[in-house]
Amino acid sequence: MKSVITIGREFGSGGREIGSRLAELYGIPFYDKKLLEESAKQSGICEDLFVRHDESMTNSLLYSLVVGTYPIGTNGRINPEIPLNHRIFLAQFETIKKLGESPCVIVGRCADYVLQEHKNLISVFITGNMHEKKRRISERYDIEKTKIEDFIKKTDKRRANYYEYFTENKWGMASNYDITVNSSVIGIEGAVKLISDYVALKEAAQD
Repeated sequence: MKSVITIGREFGSGGREIGSRLAELYGIPFYDKKLLEESAKQSGICEDLFVRHDESMTNSLLYSLVVGTYPIGTNGRINPEIPLNHRIFLAQFETIKKLGESPCVIVGRCADYVLQEHKNLISVFITGNMHEKKRRISERYDIEKTKIEDFIKKTDKRRANYYEYFTENKWGMASNYDITVNSSVIGIEGAVKLISDYVALKEAAQD
């Protein structure tokens, strides 16, 4: 196994569980909320601030990221003089690049964009049918049934805004990923198998 797998996901589609099972299957690290912890350690910024800003849109530094002029201090850390929300995004950007140096699974946080030049990147998007997503959310969160669909839509909108603002790519558009999977059709185990089959085929083609 030499690939880095990134997973974009609709809320309630089981993307996190699929990513976790893939990491377990291959015996490689899994980063979802743990990415926030790693970013906090490397940047020196309080982890609670990463949680509060997680996958939420802030002012774009896209141009600076592309041309490599974003402000890094002489100690290798993000310049403390730039706005906090900028520092948080940049810290995650740097952390993802470092994590991508070895095989791993990363969920969300524009990881597919950050690692787009990585020769061993496999980018995945997990979608699902609303009925199944509502069922999954109702089993995991204490939310009134009449409010679940609205909660799903708002969460997906927030993720889409964040992704599209920083990457200028369309969140969830099939052409922006190696593979798009509907977990409502084939289930969690089916999604894991489908993705692992794709990994095997792609890695064999590269050898």
